[in-house]
Amino acid sequence: MASLTFYRNAKRFLVGPAINTVFRPWVKGLDNIPAEGPAILACNHMSFSDSVFIPVAVPRPVRFLAKNDYWKGKGFTGKWNRWFFDITGQIPMDRSGGAASQNSLAAGEEALRHGDLLGIYPEGTRSPDGRLYRGKLGVAHLALRTRVPVIPMALIGTDKVQPINRTIPRVHRVGLIIGEPLHFDAYYANADDRFAQRAVTDKIMSQIMRLSGQEYVDIYASVKKRMDAGGQGSPSSS
Repeated sequence: MASLTFYRNAKRFLVGPAINTVFRPWVKGLDNIPAEGPAILACNHMSFSDSVFIPVAVPRPVRFLAKNDYWKGKGFTGKWNRWFFDITGQIPMDRSGGAASQNSLAAGEEALRHGDLLGIYPEGTRSPDGRLYRGKLGVAHLALRTRVPVIPMALIGTDKVQPINRTIPRVHRVGLIIGEPLHFDAYYANADDRFAQRAVTDKIMSQIMRLSGQEYVDIYASVKKRMDAGGQGSPSSS
């Protein structure tokens, strides 16, 4: 991580106390987070603030695959975002597909091989309506190539704190449920097989759904957003 000291000090003296005082988050299953060694934290995604609540709740530093748009902003806000995401060791994720997305996953793989905790939102984008959408294959790609455990997690109530298009958060109590680690030994020999990756991804999403209690929708959230905007999407994409 770019600055572990900065991360820990910000969490201990600034962000952590503020979040705990204002939002009073509750956590279940914290003992499922390994004390050391790499793991993937796979979580539902309902709010921009999700990536703030998780690091406050989890004792170890967490790196996230974050959409690369956060590094492209202009003006003071853009510079601030780039500095903050860089200094906390976050990894820009290109979601355009192809080689760009593969390079982003390679950076996530490197972080896991370094022994880090890597946070991933398998849906690839925030839920447009509070439901849980189909997971993309990147989480399985990383889990099978690195053979690290995947820890399913569910955030509760963050969509009430900061729904899409809302800049200033509302005060609302939130929760985090952390499930037992998942291992996929039977699939390791077929790490690059898309059918194996789909099976693993669906198992992960099933556990997230069980923890969150969300209704599951078997299309990508990005497709749903395009459909809502009047565009076309293919609900059968892998």
